[in-house]
Amino acid sequence: MSLADDDRSTNFRDSESVGPDGVTWQWQSWEGLPYLTCSLLSMCSHGFFTQDFSPRGPIDLTEILSPGALVYRLQQVHGNAVLNTGVVLPVSPSSPDPETAAESYAEADGLVTQGPFEAVWVCSADCVPVLIADDRTLQVAAVHAGWRGTAAKILPEAIAQLVAQGSKRENLRIAMGPAIAGEVYQVSVEVAAELGATVAPEAAVSTAADILEFLHQLPETPVFADPEPGKVRLDVRRLNALQLQQLGISLSQVAIAPYCTYSDSARFFSYRRDRLKKVQWSGIVSGGGTSPSRG
Repeated sequence: MSLADDDRSTNFRDSESVGPDGVTWQWQSWEGLPYLTCSLLSMCSHGFFTQDFSPRGPIDLTEILSPGALVYRLQQVHGNAVLNTGVVLPVSPSSPDPETAAESYAEADGLVTQGPFEAVWVCSADCVPVLIADDRTLQVAAVHAGWRGTAAKILPEAIAQLVAQGSKRENLRIAMGPAIAGEVYQVSVEVAAELGATVAPEAAVSTAADILEFLHQLPETPVFADPEPGKVRLDVRRLNALQLQQLGISLSQVAIAPYCTYSDSARFFSYRRDRLKKVQWSGIVSGGGTSPSRG
């Protein structure tokens, strides 16, 4: 039994937020501390944890979601490398402290499970934490998608790895957790164009102005005007959703959390807001097989 099943973990009253697509985001509580879950991922234990859990890391947080599961994490580098758990050693309580020995972890920004009861984790402050589950195989992935990773199409890379090991795209469920919202995320026109080029047709990528014009014309544009010359506001989560659409993944398979790390200082760390190197963790546990013993 996970800690989510006992009396230390309960739902907050009035804790649900229902998106326009009917997806429910629900605040859970463990020992009075809030973390977020998404109905799209209900087949697998998961959580988008808040700053309240700091300094707890993946080992402690896995005990909340699925005690006894193997724990995997990375040294994130804002790239598009995605590794599977077959090539990464699980972490344990005797692993080096991440603050002093981060180099002991493999460098990448995404993890895909290969077996049952494997917990994969990413951390973020304003970047997009993405959790993915296959509702048939119950294999999962955790992806850290900042603007650089998104420009390098890290989420399509994670999808490709899941498909390569047997998943079908139509069975994938993808939840993008709390991140900086487009309305408050100021970037240069050049950065917006670099990301926009990943979804724009070839005919629209000749200049940055052409790319931005294409993005502005989309029904749910990921770019917004900014009063400062040479700047725009950018919704990185929406860019990732557009990349998924180009893979043939329906928007009904994708959920975006209605929470902004920058704007919600009570719940989330935000590097853009505070300029502090503090993070919150997001993780998901693969299903299948027999639940491990707690030893």
